[in-house]
Amino acid sequence: MRHTSHYTVIGNHLAQHRELSLVAIGLAVHIQSLRPGARVGVKCLAGRFPESEPRIAAAMRELEAAGYLERSRERLPNGRMMPRTISYNRPGADAQPLPVPVPAPRRAPVPEQPAPVAAPPAPPVRPGPPPPPLPEPAIPDPDRHRAAADLLSGLRRHEPRLLLSEPDVHRLAPAVAAWLERDAAPDAVRRTLTAGLPDVLRNPAALLAHRLTAMLPPPLPAAPKAPDPLQTCEVCDRAFRAPGPGRCRGCLA
Repeated sequence: MRHTSHYTVIGNHLAQHRELSLVAIGLAVHIQSLRPGARVGVKCLAGRFPESEPRIAAAMRELEAAGYLERSRERLPNGRMMPRTISYNRPGADAQPLPVPVPAPRRAPVPEQPAPVAAPPAPPVRPGPPPPPLPEPAIPDPDRHRAAADLLSGLRRHEPRLLLSEPDVHRLAPAVAAWLERDAAPDAVRRTLTAGLPDVLRNPAALLAHRLTAMLPPPLPAAPKAPDPLQTCEVCDRAFRAPGPGRCRGCLA
């Protein structure tokens, strides 16, 4: 089966060389399979394969003598001498050799910068004051409480977004009952709860709780006292106002 990727073409002039040792042939095959720029020093290869450094060095000399390798030393711009190895796929061919580029010189270590000082932590956010308690009727009245619950449950008929859960209705019903106790008409309560809603309504129950608390109407003032009924004096038959029958002030004097 033919390879379609990750393979290396090796000529028989190398694979079946009559003078090279098996170690030299294998070493040449390995070097030709490497990417340009790979490290092919004796120590590097000895760390990669079980053969010793002297044995690998001898195989490198064999490949040099046979024309498969060319090793030299070049001076880098910083003055250092670095080895340069050129691998030839076919010695004596007209094709240009494939050089193994010299690895770039290591840069001098850059001194570590001091770690930045972490910013002081932000002060903790203090929670706001709890919401005020919902109003409750002064005198519990089952009928009024039932009317309040019905009013809350029916809000969705006038505003579909005011769809409340049953627990929310039970929680808000006493507040509506407090409004009814203060003689607020059911229609007036309904208009107060449904008018001017925001475009985005995420928590209908919270909005209703706020309105029922913040907009609670004051109790109606006491009705003025009715005047006493007219009475007829038992002595002089004069009319006068008094809670009950008796004598007028003139006859009592």
